[in-house]
Amino acid sequence: MKRDLSYLKDCPIAVLGAGAVGMTLAADCKLAGREVRLYSRSKRSLAYMDKTGIQMDGIQRNLYGFERSGRAHLDMYTTDMAEAVKDAKLILMSIPALAHEDYLRKLVPLLEDGMVIHTFPDNYASFLLRRFMREAGCNKDVIIGGWGSAPYGTRVEKVHNFWTNHVGIKYRAISLRGACLPMTDMDDFIESANYLPCMDSVTTGNGPERGDTMIDIGFSNINPVIHVPASLLGVSSMENWSLVYGNEPDSYSMYSHGLCPSICRVQYQFYQEQVAIAKEIGIDYPKWDYEMFFSRRSILTQEYMGLDENGKDNVVFPLDKPCDEGNTGPNDINHRYITEDIPVGCKIYHDLGVKFGVPTPIIDAMIVIGGAFHEKSFYKETKYNLDYLGIGHMTKQELLDYLYNGTYK
Repeated sequence: MKRDLSYLKDCPIAVLGAGAVGMTLAADCKLAGREVRLYSRSKRSLAYMDKTGIQMDGIQRNLYGFERSGRAHLDMYTTDMAEAVKDAKLILMSIPALAHEDYLRKLVPLLEDGMVIHTFPDNYASFLLRRFMREAGCNKDVIIGGWGSAPYGTRVEKVHNFWTNHVGIKYRAISLRGACLPMTDMDDFIESANYLPCMDSVTTGNGPERGDTMIDIGFSNINPVIHVPASLLGVSSMENWSLVYGNEPDSYSMYSHGLCPSICRVQYQFYQEQVAIAKEIGIDYPKWDYEMFFSRRSILTQEYMGLDENGKDNVVFPLDKPCDEGNTGPNDINHRYITEDIPVGCKIYHDLGVKFGVPTPIIDAMIVIGGAFHEKSFYKETKYNLDYLGIGHMTKQELLDYLYNGTYK
């Protein structure tokens, strides 16, 4: 039965994680007039915020010109999660995937009936939260879902290795693909986005895109398919950027300086392996055409500049011309484009392929090469597998029943 979510209009919003996206989510919601609390497990990431607030500005490029800027003084900055989430019915989380477990285990005993949890990007957080709730015997009536990406591309300003409380938004999404676990909550989850000011550029743009289960949202996360091939196969450009060519290390952009037609062909083949897995499971998946990968922003551009009446990108940044549209990074092989997107994103794709009999040679090659960079195996040295998500033992039908109906065996 559809819930009455009107209580979300005036409730406090708790943001978990004070990285670039977390700070931007919090500032965006506060500047729109909501009560906002920001939690981080690190005092350092909250340093000086009680005095400076969060300055939010930037190009904020998007098809419809949505923009919101200013200095946001939040209602709470805290390292006490219980303090942050009490009576906050909207919980937003944006942290590195490898920190999800620590945050989510702390969150479970603090859950309250009526809470709606949004993770940007989900990166299988919804699976983990449901698993930890089962293990703790928690039966709170909560809606748990996430998105394939964040509502913006954003970065924290750094001044000579000092991280400021200033975030610059490069672009704002006009559409995001989201879903929830189980899918019986989908109508409510999508409606709850209307109460999130950080989603205003989406809800007033082309609107949220309804994904088909949280596995679909795993495939909708564009980070592995874009970041991993471009970072690994463009590694010489990255490492020689300052060492040989004398550029500032922080000015390197995988998009602007690493992408080339050969890498784009690998990205498309990577995506085709994801499509094959989704088809074998029997779920939907995001649709990207071959030519969409051949741009200096890859398939990301349509997220904020949309498609034309023929379903083609409104804006293409040609590969044969220089471009500063993309965010900077990675600066070295310890960047999350490698150390998170491979052992989390690529590894789960591989495991789904093994379980459902779908070969994934391109994805597997990325896992092997990325591990070789670090002189280790990302197959072995990661906790991310299907058992970790709580679904490794399930048959296909049991998995679909869990995804759609919440029936767990």
